[in-house]
Amino acid sequence: MNAFFNDLGRQVLDLWKKENFSLEKFPTIARKALEARPPSEHVSLLELMREYLLNDEQPLQSMSGFGQPELIAYEHPRFYIQLLFWLDGTTDIHQHEFSGAFHVMHGSSIHAHYTFENARSITPHLRVGDVRMKQIELLETGRTAPIVSGPGCIHSLFHLDSPSVTVVVRTHNDPGTGPQFNYLPPHVAVDPMHADTLTMRRKQLLDVMEQSDDPAYAEIVMEMLGTLDFERGFFILQHSMAALRDRGEWEAAIKTFRQRHGQLAKGVQTTLEEGVRRDLIKNMRSSIATPEHRFFLALLMNVPTRADLLTLVKRRYPKPAPLETVLRWAQELTVITDESAEILDAAFPATLDAELEDQPEIFLSALRYFLSGSTRLPPSLRDQPTAVIEELRHAFAASTLRMLVV
Repeated sequence: MNAFFNDLGRQVLDLWKKENFSLEKFPTIARKALEARPPSEHVSLLELMREYLLNDEQPLQSMSGFGQPELIAYEHPRFYIQLLFWLDGTTDIHQHEFSGAFHVMHGSSIHAHYTFENARSITPHLRVGDVRMKQIELLETGRTAPIVSGPGCIHSLFHLDSPSVTVVVRTHNDPGTGPQFNYLPPHVAVDPMHADTLTMRRKQLLDVMEQSDDPAYAEIVMEMLGTLDFERGFFILQHSMAALRDRGEWEAAIKTFRQRHGQLAKGVQTTLEEGVRRDLIKNMRSSIATPEHRFFLALLMNVPTRADLLTLVKRRYPKPAPLETVLRWAQELTVITDESAEILDAAFPATLDAELEDQPEIFLSALRYFLSGSTRLPPSLRDQPTAVIEELRHAFAASTLRMLVV
């Protein structure tokens, strides 16, 4: 592997050895080493890939599916250095069972930090509480951030450029800091490594019923939700959500789950529906390559309010006004299908009487009106009754753009 990473690894090892391999001090050591000689300034990405592809003398590689791909650049029994490539990946909100630091070698990312408050363990592998964002920042090429194991460092990364490359100096595992929970906002944390084989097989069997269009599907799921414990019931509900919605049984399923688990189930519907929204945005990025538009998607996924979104847009793109920048993005992302004009997943209401070629102007004018908070309707909407304005608002509110209009 590139000689730079061998030197970096030996430097980290020497510094850590002087601290008697203290896990508490490792994040600071890793961060300072990366900041002293930033890989972004000393490593050519093209040369690194060429050397890796042509030179057989490489550290032992893992079978990890994390990264697109993950390369091990330096390996030691106590720690290692990995390079994580990202083409269209977005990390879940997560904590770590390891510590160290990461450095943005190429590209940029939105980095969101969270807390998990009022936590309550239901099982060793599932908790309920309140996932709250405490900070969001833009990490550009050259930035370095520490990683602290355990629930004190809950975060997510939305990579803006393709590829983005992150260098991670990390321990193998910090005892006593697991499980490495993933957080499903706003109310649930799950252990992604927990393997409940019975639940896995049940989900597979439900897939058989769904794909064969078995009329008993919804009835069987309801019976399961009425008898299963909270953890297994949650995963069955999560897995069956799309099929239940298609059958018009989603609200009934939520009601059954609430009747079984009472107050404990209070935040489950919101959590599962938020998961659908976040997954939809993640899927959009596979067809959206422009860094500005990916930045917009990252904000739609992560920021809690319209004001926060506009503040972050202004921070990265000071001119023109953030409102104009967002509206330009919306216009650039507008497409006309055979049925309607669409901005991302917001579709012009089919119930409104408007020619297809006129829909983009009306839709964008409505978005400007809602986003600006103005009391004066734009010319294209002044002759429209209140019911039409509210139907346009509902079209946005039912989409990933909802924070812009509410």
